[in-house]
Amino acid sequence: MELQRLAFSFFNGEVASRYWLDIVHGMWVTTYLAAAVVIAGLGTGLALAMARSFQLKVASFFIVVFADAFRALPPLVVIIVLFFAFPYVDLAMSAFTATWLALSLVLAAFAEEIFWAGILSVPKGQTEAARSTGMSRLQTLVYVILPQAVRLTIPPLTNRMIAITKGTALGSVVAVHEIIYYASSGASEAGNPTPLTLGAAAYVVLFLPVVILSRWVETRFAWKR
Repeated sequence: MELQRLAFSFFNGEVASRYWLDIVHGMWVTTYLAAAVVIAGLGTGLALAMARSFQLKVASFFIVVFADAFRALPPLVVIIVLFFAFPYVDLAMSAFTATWLALSLVLAAFAEEIFWAGILSVPKGQTEAARSTGMSRLQTLVYVILPQAVRLTIPPLTNRMIAITKGTALGSVVAVHEIIYYASSGASEAGNPTPLTLGAAAYVVLFLPVVILSRWVETRFAWKR
């Protein structure tokens, strides 16, 4: 009897048949949003870490303030502020854009600190040797320091990317039509939580390969001990 109730509540075939197409559509939106967040967040974080490496006091100060602020703020708060508060200063944006921008800023803050730690971990002798050959400061950074630093940052970066991309579910708060939006809407409409089960399965389908790939990348590019 209990198993029948469980099956009826969470694995109801009739309810699933009505909402699975919505969940699939939500998967595409989630995938697109997650990819856009990763590209923008990592690119911005790397650019900020490179700028910080030139040790200009004013620039470094603002980069540190940015990184500390967005690492401290919950992503949901950033999404809500961008979507609901910015229209009051004539900076209205769509729910998708607000979610993308918020998650990208949070990822950029973490990525900047991770890349910066990687840059600092490269021995100073590498920089001195490169400069002694006549390479400029920028050339030294791009061709000598960053290839080593990025390799060192792969494990923490992959973990942070997975954590942030799963945060796309927060977009449902501002009605981004991703997985959780359709799953929660379907559950409310049907009076049955089966759409939430479909949503959970969709996240497994999307992110389990990412987790497996990230583990392979960490192993592939790890320093030999």
